[in-house]
Amino acid sequence: MAQRLIDFLARERPTAVIETVTHVGDEIALIHREHLVDVLTLLRDHPDTKMNMLSDLTVVDYLGQSPRFEVVYQLYSILHKHRLRVKVGVDEADDDCWVPTVTQLWHAANWAEREAWDLYGVRFEGHPDLRRILMYEEFVGHPLRKDYPQNGRQPLIRRPDAPSTDDQTTRLLPDSHDRRVS
Repeated sequence: MAQRLIDFLARERPTAVIETVTHVGDEIALIHREHLVDVLTLLRDHPDTKMNMLSDLTVVDYLGQSPRFEVVYQLYSILHKHRLRVKVGVDEADDDCWVPTVTQLWHAANWAEREAWDLYGVRFEGHPDLRRILMYEEFVGHPLRKDYPQNGRQPLIRRPDAPSTDDQTTRLLPDSHDRRVS
């Protein structure tokens, strides 16, 4: 059913589409970054598509490939009951690791874009409040990147409003399963 969406994109925005794939019932369109907002606006607003729900936004890390990241948008039409996955490739170079924000299209993109930036380091240009959402501000790096050190240590920052602890709350019990402390 959603093959109509792939055909629609190929007809309406042929220069925006890099490739399309149908895999186990999922229709996927890989598009150029510079056409992202235009394509998503078309999918949201056109009467034949009405993709009025951004059900998910995430990033996939393909370490060692180029482009390294893919930003993935899961779109759904409540009216037409069809879905489409839209992907955009993003390079890992600091000055090129970005996509335009889509918060002006779906409010749900706000926190999802913040989470994607926080955990993967992909910037969303034009985002109204791009700051960490899960990690604390002093955290260095992006922990879901495949090259993030598995045993990476971060500075622990004590919140000024946190209650003080005593020896009983910070010490492990002798029979604890955690053997990091002797």
